[in-house]
Amino acid sequence: MRLLHTMLRVGDLEKSIHFYTDVLGMQLLRRKDYPEGRFTLAFVGFDTEDKTAVIELTHNWDTTEYELGTAYGHIAIEVPDVYAACETIRKNGGKITREAGPMMHGNSILAFVEDPDGYKIELLSPSRQD
Repeated sequence: MRLLHTMLRVGDLEKSIHFYTDVLGMQLLRRKDYPEGRFTLAFVGFDTEDKTAVIELTHNWDTTEYELGTAYGHIAIEVPDVYAACETIRKNGGKITREAGPMMHGNSILAFVEDPDGYKIELLSPSRQD
């Protein structure tokens, strides 16, 4: 068994694709419209789907926003340098919601960013992940 993808419902597919590709540096792997169901699926990731888990962005054509609820936490991404990643993300128009720094009660260096729909993404240093 292996993890294939995580699905996120998004209100504006173009904004979301821009964020995940131009701000976070992922690649748009595939995209397909389903006119009969009135939705589009776009898959983004740092590598191909046969090598790593990816994110499925689901855009329902008649919905422009979603309530995230209280159960969703975040997606975590390992980056070589959390401080540098924050600067790059900020330079590319991304929203940093927790600046890079040590984890409270732990040893990891982390930060949080937010995508256009408000989904939280944690950036973690590779050295320690508490």
